[in-house]
Amino acid sequence: MARRDTGKWVQRAASTGGGRTYRGQMPVKWYSSLVLICLLGVTGVVYSRYERHHQAPATQPAIGTHWFAALAFDVCGKLTPNLPANPNASSVPVPGIRTDGTGVVQILPIAAQDAGDNATLARFVQLYPRLELSPSTLKLPAGRPYRDGQACPADTPDAGRAGTVKIAVWSNFTGPGSLHPVTFTDPAAVKFADGQLITAAFVPSGATVPKPNSQAILALLQQRSGASNPSSQATVPSPATPSTSVTVPAVPSTTTATGSTTRPSTTPTTTTK
Repeated sequence: MARRDTGKWVQRAASTGGGRTYRGQMPVKWYSSLVLICLLGVTGVVYSRYERHHQAPATQPAIGTHWFAALAFDVCGKLTPNLPANPNASSVPVPGIRTDGTGVVQILPIAAQDAGDNATLARFVQLYPRLELSPSTLKLPAGRPYRDGQACPADTPDAGRAGTVKIAVWSNFTGPGSLHPVTFTDPAAVKFADGQLITAAFVPSGATVPKPNSQAILALLQQRSGASNPSSQATVPSPATPSTSVTVPAVPSTTTATGSTTRPSTTPTTTTK
């Protein structure tokens, strides 16, 4: 009996045709893969279109921007004369961050290496021949290097005292940012902003670093005004309420016989139109 039952089972299996049964099934996995690929493709297209129409604004300053910042140097209590205009201003490519000799740095990037987060004081120093500024060293193009721990020279207000590199940054000419500077030691950490004031100094620890002199600030205001309204004559805006005068928070500096400029006092002066 057992053998007859086994034979019947074999006959039934043969009559159904195991291979034909498998071939008759729908290939679910294959169709599922096709559907998944299509869904991923449609999702990618939709996301790309969204990103194209909702791009995040480029980090400023973007290529084509024109910003201005006042820059001064203080060596042991003396504000030095303004840097001359970039000697490589006519080179190719033109420096995207440069000075015109008035104490104003122009930030007008024409390439990515001068734009966005690359628009720093360190980049300006890199583009200005023979100027050195690092967290431990300050050297002006026509002067000697000053390194952390060295004594200030005898002909300076801080003579004999050990100096250190410090960079003071005021974010603007008026408002809260004009009252107290933010200090740095690394010029690569100083990113340019439109209208800011910067003084790089070699001074004793704890010494107060002054703003750029009043002439540099006036040049900054005039150049910013001319850039914002090139069709009209540049005028210097008042830092407070509209009036007929311009108040500058520094006394015009006094030039010594050596051509150096003494540190200005904090008493404001008024220039009347």
